Parts: sequence; structure tokens; C-alpha cells
Amino acid sequence: MAFLHTLQPAHPLKRKKRIGRGGKRGTYSGKGQKGQRARAGAHIRPQEREMILKLPKKRGTGFINKPKKFGAPVVAVNLRDIERSFSSGEMVTVKTLVKKGIVSAAFRAKTSVKILGTGSLRKKLNFVGVSVSEAARRTIEAAGGTVR
Repeated sequence: MAFLHTLQPAHPLKRKKRIGRGGKRGTYSGKGQKGQRARAGAHIRPQEREMILKLPKKRGTGFINKPKKFGAPVVAVNLRDIERSFSSGEMVTVKTLVKKGIVSAAFRAKTSVKILGTGSLRKKLNFVGVSVSEAARRTIEAAGGTVR
């Protein structure tokens, strides 16, 4: 049985070699000649960090000259556009929005659609598979429609 005061490390600690202090390493003590690397306290930052520091700063994460570089782009559709294109009792999905020409077919595969509350809605419509803002939800439910 081993006691705590008898424990020994498996390998002795290896000290880091400190260079540039004079002594038996010749004129430059292993530091070469002149330049930033020969100076005391030289810290050379990686090139990637220099590039990152030159980029413009914006609030939040993921902003490098573009809004959101990750995730699917969101297409906003107003209720007034849906009011013009759909008749009462129809179902509003991403496919039907593409069919009616409200959302471009090129974006359909990788795009999510959000319905915004701009405009009025007097038709009873069923919204399936699209995200809906709070104002739009109130307007849709007031007109007798549903949101799933």
C-alpha cells in the first residue's frame, strides 16, 4: 500500500531551455542575428490572427462582411402578398408560395420562409410549414385561418 508522501512521478520534469542569456552558447546565444526573433520577449502572432484583426467588427457572432454566414437564408413574405395571390380556404406552404411566384424557385431547397404581419388578411387560409411572426399570427387567426 502506497502512502501519499511516498508517491513519485513516473518521469522527472524536464526544464525548458532558456536561451539568449549569455554564457556558453557563443556570441548570439542561439538567437541568430538581429531582427524581431532575436529580441527579448519576442511574440510573433500567427498570420491568420492578423487577417482577422483587419476585418470590420459587427455585433454578434458570425459576422464577417455578411449577415449570417451559417444557416439557411430566410425569405420574408408579407400578408398583403398572400392576400392578393391566394383564395379563401387554400393551404399556404413553401411549395404553394413558389407555385404562385411569391418565393423564387431557385431558393426553395435551402430557404426558410417567414410570414410577416404587414398588410391585412380577410381570407380564411391555413399556414403549414412556414414560420409566422406574432403580429401575422394574430391577423390570420382573426380572419379565421390556422397556423401549424
